[in-house]
Amino acid sequence: MSLFRHAVFEISVANPTGLPISADPEVAFAGRSNAGKSSAINTLAAHTRLAYVSKTPGRTQLINVFRLRNGSALIDLPGYGYADVPEVVRRQWTGLLEHYLTRRQNLVGLVLIMDARRPFTGLDRQMLGWFAQTGKPVHCLLTKADKLTRQEQAKVLAAARKDAAELCAHLTLQLFSSLKKTGMEEVEKTVGAWLQAPVGSDPAPL
Repeated sequence: MSLFRHAVFEISVANPTGLPISADPEVAFAGRSNAGKSSAINTLAAHTRLAYVSKTPGRTQLINVFRLRNGSALIDLPGYGYADVPEVVRRQWTGLLEHYLTRRQNLVGLVLIMDARRPFTGLDRQMLGWFAQTGKPVHCLLTKADKLTRQEQAKVLAAARKDAAELCAHLTLQLFSSLKKTGMEEVEKTVGAWLQAPVGSDPAPL
């Protein structure tokens, strides 16, 4: 059975310092607003409403923690980009994301969600710039792949791999579709390995 099945909501916090102190590994899910992040989490967990899905970009304004049966966690970060929110809130989100991604000790990897039709935007590159300095792995999901033809998918994947090689040494990527549930096994294999690796015996405060 998939490690992601039976994930349960644990807590929402407005600031990384409010996250539970834990020695268990965490994987963060991040992406532009409306890139399909919540849908991807729901699909992996086989739960239709574990993470809230909205057609309004920027609806996820808190850090949401989903706990897995082995004690590890999926961390759903606020979407970034052109959300219809005040500039001061956007700046707050930016600081929150950078703080969490660079300082959380038991964070073992980042799943970066990108719309396959618009991968590696400037904000995606900024996100990778923050995280690359940690030396931890990144796995990119090129979501909504069902909206592309097979020929377009191949072209997008090749171009994204070329960009990825220039951006981060520890980056892998794949096509993914929440609607068609394609690409799930590859995510489970890659991210599941991160979550089952020990990160140390001491609790990891931020």
